[in-house]
Amino acid sequence: MKKLLFTAAIAFLGFTSVNAQEFSFGPKAGLNLATLTGDVEDAEMKVGIHIGGAAEIMFNDKMGLQAELLFSMQGAQNKYTETSSFGGVTETYKSDEKVKLSYINIPVMFKYYIVDGFNVEAGPQVGFLISAKAEEEYEVSYVGGGSDYNESGSEEYDVDDELLPIDFGFNLGLGYKMDSGLNFGLRYNIGLMNINDQENSKEYKMSNGVLQASVGFMF
Repeated sequence: MKKLLFTAAIAFLGFTSVNAQEFSFGPKAGLNLATLTGDVEDAEMKVGIHIGGAAEIMFNDKMGLQAELLFSMQGAQNKYTETSSFGGVTETYKSDEKVKLSYINIPVMFKYYIVDGFNVEAGPQVGFLISAKAEEEYEVSYVGGGSDYNESGSEEYDVDDELLPIDFGFNLGLGYKMDSGLNFGLRYNIGLMNINDQENSKEYKMSNGVLQASVGFMF
């Protein structure tokens, strides 16, 4: 993995110095729909954002390379409701659990422009975990037995020690770049690593999966 990233960085810098007139850069940001795949039950999409910058170097009119540095909010969530009855009392437990992961991601994308600014892209990505928290918001209600009762609360705790500090994935995407430099992209990141760093990591595998919609501007 390190050799791949090093080779990509050298290639990027080399083409930048040779074809400086084809070099462009600028900010980008957008929406994340993130989840956790693998041996994860009932994981739902969690909404987040990504923000950072991108630099593109074109080899010719059709092919180019784009490297990015992004802050990305990822993870997953799970909402569920449980109801049980005993002694004439009905208990309802509602929970909204979230795993909130923050990464610094470095994708290196190979791009091919099909026609009129439309392009397809693919390439590897390395991510560095900078924050990992689990949060639960809950509400409990009791109905019957002569009185009704409601209780709600929340708790949050760090789970950094349960996850690997580095992630590796592969991106596939589509994009459109206007002559003005304004550009739009839709990308899916496929997590290739088991990020679970607990004793049960061999039996319980967990990987990132993120759908990204972006808007950016190239100078």
